[in-house]
Amino acid sequence: MITPNQPQTAAAVAQHYDDLDGYYRELWGEHVHHGYWKTGRETPDQAVLQLIDAVADAAQVGPGDRVCDVGCGYGGTARRLATQRGAQVVGLTISSAQHAFAVQQTPGDNPVYLLRNWLQNELADDSFDALVSIECLSHVEDKAAFFSEIRRVLQPGRKAALAVWLAKEDPRPWEVKRLLEPICREGRLTSLGSDSEYRELMAGAGLELVSFANLSREVRKTWRICAWRLAKGLASNRSYRQDLFQRRNRNWIFAVTLCRILTAFRTGSMQYGLYVVQKPPLAS
Repeated sequence: MITPNQPQTAAAVAQHYDDLDGYYRELWGEHVHHGYWKTGRETPDQAVLQLIDAVADAAQVGPGDRVCDVGCGYGGTARRLATQRGAQVVGLTISSAQHAFAVQQTPGDNPVYLLRNWLQNELADDSFDALVSIECLSHVEDKAAFFSEIRRVLQPGRKAALAVWLAKEDPRPWEVKRLLEPICREGRLTSLGSDSEYRELMAGAGLELVSFANLSREVRKTWRICAWRLAKGLASNRSYRQDLFQRRNRNWIFAVTLCRILTAFRTGSMQYGLYVVQKPPLAS
């Protein structure tokens, strides 16, 4: 498990997303996650929606299902599951800025957004038909508890689909020093596990691994697009530069991290996986 030299907490993660709220929405829009390029010809907007749909398909989200979105960000995924799949969605985020935006964008009571840490979620046992989580796990402090909570809130026999950032197995020292550790520290990742480490945690939580897909090649185009958007914004928008690099903004270094992540994907130091896990069905 790759850990940052400066320990990161849930409070630091929340502060990161609150501080960079305008930056994230400028760079990513309402979906703060990778796109999924099946053919390579999709637009960025199409690719982002394809990732959501791939996750929803993997979790078998259907009409009327009660779905939990762990790490819902600005609520884009939750809204799509509600409007396109007919699901009843509960989303959780620890960022007050993200929570406020999500609530503002959502008329009515579906989805419901909770400003709450997943590790203290207070949701009822066996209360969800499906669970999705896109790029949240690396921010969670207690990863064993992350999986245990999934098992607790899912109904028996139902599935969770998890899109996850991964470290390669046995990275070389230079990959850890120059890429993976700084990415964790600058991006407020509490730790970054490998495929084998996450499989062990899933099994320890009593979850059954249904499938795994390595989507690294299909998602890495995201970072080239983000780097271009950042460069364009810095070159053309003075207020953008001032906001990002103001002295009191402790998270400005994440602009540099984009280049590290792009390099990490190109070298294979960092990978991207889609896991489908199931809570065991009740014995007959």
